[in-house]
Amino acid sequence: MLFKVASASLVGIEAKLIEVEVDVSTGLPGLILVGLPDPSIKESRERVRAALRNCGYDFPRKKVTINLAPADQRKEGSSFDVPIAVGILAHQGVFPSTRISKYLFMGELALDGQLKPVKGVLSAAFLAREENFEGLVIPQGNLEEASLVQGIDIYGLASLSETIEFLRDASKFLPATCCLQKVCLERDYPLDFQEVRGQYQAKRALEIAAAGNHNVLMIGPPGAGKTMLARRLPSILPPMTEEEIIEVTRIYSVAGLLPGGQIVSHRPFRSPHHSVSDAGLIGGGIIPRPGEVSLAHRGVLFLDELSEYKRQVLENLRQPLEDGCVTICRLNSRVTFPSAFMLVAAMNSFEDSYNVYSSSGSYFSQKTRFYSRISKPLLDRIDIQIEVPKITFQDLNSVKRGEHSTAIRERIIAARQIQWQRNGRQNSGGNAKLSGKDIKRYCQLNEEGRRLMKRAMENLNLSARAYIRILKVARTIADLDGDDSPELKPQFLAEAIQYRLLDKPDF
Repeated sequence: MLFKVASASLVGIEAKLIEVEVDVSTGLPGLILVGLPDPSIKESRERVRAALRNCGYDFPRKKVTINLAPADQRKEGSSFDVPIAVGILAHQGVFPSTRISKYLFMGELALDGQLKPVKGVLSAAFLAREENFEGLVIPQGNLEEASLVQGIDIYGLASLSETIEFLRDASKFLPATCCLQKVCLERDYPLDFQEVRGQYQAKRALEIAAAGNHNVLMIGPPGAGKTMLARRLPSILPPMTEEEIIEVTRIYSVAGLLPGGQIVSHRPFRSPHHSVSDAGLIGGGIIPRPGEVSLAHRGVLFLDELSEYKRQVLENLRQPLEDGCVTICRLNSRVTFPSAFMLVAAMNSFEDSYNVYSSSGSYFSQKTRFYSRISKPLLDRIDIQIEVPKITFQDLNSVKRGEHSTAIRERIIAARQIQWQRNGRQNSGGNAKLSGKDIKRYCQLNEEGRRLMKRAMENLNLSARAYIRILKVARTIADLDGDDSPELKPQFLAEAIQYRLLDKPDF
């Protein structure tokens, strides 16, 4: 007799419905798995066999055929252990078989029958709700992430024996309650801007960047505090909304980076090493998985020692910086991962690396070669480029503490409110993502402003993209100042021009 148990498989960050078809028939004893399973699924036959035996149930001494439908879709992971075991037990009449059609099952089995957490449960919860299942049965360790989804009953169970009891009488078990509002109230960032001494210009630049979601490049000597500043940037960003918490947690769930099933309530901060590969940064694999740019979604991607990264790796950043997403194509699949992040990069200045390059060429040629490691198209996409000087003794030993991150964040939230009211709340990318039509409407220049921008383009040899970036940064500076006028004042433009460090002829 054939039994069908619903489960799910991941394609990108989406979950696709999989029917686990279990057929027990006469023939040589054994378990056959078909339907393009990967090695981790093929090994489930031994996990399921041992779990059934250790829970007091016999494995059928018949021919057991397991088909994962649709058969033309590749599947991976250990989440099919529980639905396979449920299908076999339904054939043995351990519980009423009519009940298995009401639920979607996911979970890995330990040899003693315990249910172990698996990846992608949050996406599976959305799928179960869309497919109108009565509930989702998952390991207890995945309960917190799955409880973010409302409108469906979520049951977190500890073992196969408990799953059997649930299928015998579901009324004994209470579904999980949504914990999203509780998560939004329990948020605190451990690092604070008041711990940073000096570097007032850099802190001002990061405040502007956070207000408009602009990309930043910091150039300065080792020990100036570039990494310290970058790590504190999430503390001044606006708190994540409920939708953003679900988005980010969903990505981390798919990547298997939720320790203990915990929900991601802080804006992510990712800092990959400069030896990272293309797939590690952008995402990839035979079955594509999210890379660092997607793990930094709605947060900060920090690239320290930018000049040490492979040029091709950096060039791959151009699409996600522009589009806010990454599309990965394979022979039989095409998946898209969200990647709306804020890029913060840091590198040593040429003067601090000059001894390495002093063997050949003039000082000017070596300096040009050093900074040309970062391509012009990529630099144009970095709105704010600043110099972070060596900190002075007076600043380091000052008793005066810096401004608290909470105070800075309040100004940034006020500026974001102006942007939401002007552009619509759906423009979560801030001023950095203003369209051409919006720039014409909200970044107008008077006669003095046009003269200023004309001189800047002539003296700095600015590209059209750099010109647009200056207007966007100036718009953010105006929003921080509380000026919602569509006409940008010259002082806002002048400050924005100062943040184009690498365009200056004397740099």
